[in-house]
Amino acid sequence: MMGKGKTMGNKGLLKEMKKYLPFYMFLLPALILVILFCYLPMDGLAIAFKDYKMARGISGSDWVGLKHFKNLFSDPNFYRILGNTLKISIATLLTTFPVTVIFTILVNEIFSKKFKSVVQTITYMPHFLSEVVVCSLVILFLDRTSGPVNNLIAALGGERTAFMGIPKAFPSIYVFSGLWQSIGWSSILYISALSSISMEEVEAARIDGASRLQVLWHINIPGILPTIVITFLLRVGNLMSLGYTKILLLQNDLNLDVSTTISTYTYEIGMLQGQYSYSSAIGLFNNIINICVMLIANQISKKVSQVSLF
Repeated sequence: MMGKGKTMGNKGLLKEMKKYLPFYMFLLPALILVILFCYLPMDGLAIAFKDYKMARGISGSDWVGLKHFKNLFSDPNFYRILGNTLKISIATLLTTFPVTVIFTILVNEIFSKKFKSVVQTITYMPHFLSEVVVCSLVILFLDRTSGPVNNLIAALGGERTAFMGIPKAFPSIYVFSGLWQSIGWSSILYISALSSISMEEVEAARIDGASRLQVLWHINIPGILPTIVITFLLRVGNLMSLGYTKILLLQNDLNLDVSTTISTYTYEIGMLQGQYSYSSAIGLFNNIINICVMLIANQISKKVSQVSLF
């Protein structure tokens, strides 16, 4: 009986899939891209456990086991680089994520519908600028001799400062320039979630005497909470994945000690020095940390908010 029921269930599933086959076809391009760029390259992870020689290829290179990982953990610079990565990543997450949520709520609650469109358009624009342009603007604005920031400081009677040459200032410059570039674009998802909240529920609460703040706290925020949690978990899953392009563009000899991260170190070791096996080991270690952090955050979220990725 169990086998028969399972067969009937499979037939029902196949029937449903056949019924919606045209819609499944829309997933095909995305599925092909995921397979080509996410799954097929996994074969290259073997490089991290081999003494890779380009002339001999992956399969022809000798196995060295955990040699590259041992070299990584014995490198005296590794823990400083790991600390820099965690410092910038955590600062970015704890700054940009809540500020984006607060910005979305303020835009939705304070501004009129017409002015809201203007604010959204203005804040979306930096997202479409390349990182090269953004970093150039940051360097120009913070320039000691002619930058607008230093001009304002000098006009107020302060002393001009070479911000890009202050090591402690680098994480803040990185975080706030990223916030300026991404806050508008990142708010789209939350604005869409807010628009899906039933207005009948909001009107009923107002008729019952709920203030605007009470509606926000008891209806709007709970309504977008699942979206906030899922987005947060996805961000946590990329905690260690700092892009190297922006950091390299903002990097100089004076802030090198605090601006060298795992991504820039991997780029330097792999692309500039040709140590492909060692750089692959670093990248694999980085991804394992990301997966572990995401799994832990997902389990905590499941127990606390009943919302999780899986």
